[in-house]
Amino acid sequence: MHTAAFEYRLPPELIAQEPLADRSASRLLMVRRETGSCHDARFAELPSLLSPGDLLVVNTTKVRHARLLGRRPSGAPAEVLLIHPGEGDTWVAMGKPGSALRPGKRIGLGADVWIETVEVLAEGHRRVRFVGATAEEAIRRLGRLPLPPYITRAPAPLDDERYQTVYAEREGSVAAPTAGLHFTPRLLADIAARGAGLARIELEVGPGTFKPVEVEEPAEHPMHPERYHIPPAAADAIRDAKRAGGRIWAVGTTVVRALESSAAADGQVRAGSAETRLLILPGFRFRVVDRLITNFHLPRSTLLMLVAAFAGYATTMAAYRHAVEQRYRFYSYGDAMVVI
Repeated sequence: MHTAAFEYRLPPELIAQEPLADRSASRLLMVRRETGSCHDARFAELPSLLSPGDLLVVNTTKVRHARLLGRRPSGAPAEVLLIHPGEGDTWVAMGKPGSALRPGKRIGLGADVWIETVEVLAEGHRRVRFVGATAEEAIRRLGRLPLPPYITRAPAPLDDERYQTVYAEREGSVAAPTAGLHFTPRLLADIAARGAGLARIELEVGPGTFKPVEVEEPAEHPMHPERYHIPPAAADAIRDAKRAGGRIWAVGTTVVRALESSAAADGQVRAGSAETRLLILPGFRFRVVDRLITNFHLPRSTLLMLVAAFAGYATTMAAYRHAVEQRYRFYSYGDAMVVI
């Protein structure tokens, strides 16, 4: 199946630029894999779909204030996006323009703080270090929340809260696991009251999540590595739920990739930390995940391809056409769909 098959038309006005006042007020498109049918609902109705013994798995990663704006010695602007800590006191980063991030060059961030490029890495990444402050100090004082490129406004104070899930814990991502943005403490309590469990894992979302597939054959797309961690308690909870006949609900594509990357041939999830480049395309055999909660994704993206692998290609593309026709809000601050 060629990449062009994952194209769809989206009116620009359907790209959500602001979060709703109430997280759980988002719309929810219910998609049934067996029939391919779609049903319009509200996210607040989600708890009614879970049964006692089911397990909701969430990604607790927190978005780091990883975007740093500075100036080159000439005074021209430059930008750096921190991806994750590297060796020693360095960080792996990317930025623009590329000419400003050649080895030995510095970008001034103000307040007598600079970023110096140490080495050029693969895939356009750089190894950088901070001069004049520690990385933690620079991020705290000068870092900005890296909103996705399709949100065309500047970050506002509200985003510091709303572009994080209510269960976010440790900083590590450059983008939010957006399927989780719809949950509220009340909604999680309602799910627990129905007898469903909650398991917490981590996957550090990298900038590759926004990278479109530019090759004709999706299987040739280079996936950027992302780190994940599955605590023993989460692996045990998944095993116990499976054995008891419960269903595993993945909150977002990041959870799907972490769980399926860690799965043994028999479907057992292995605890621990690792790095994944898993590309999930139609034809993939899912070993762990039974249900998927997700937002709507960019055309030609690996995330859309993952959803198509889970729900079926024809069902997925029909659901997206329905969402456009019914004026759903798209992408990070947009509405959600659940595949059951």
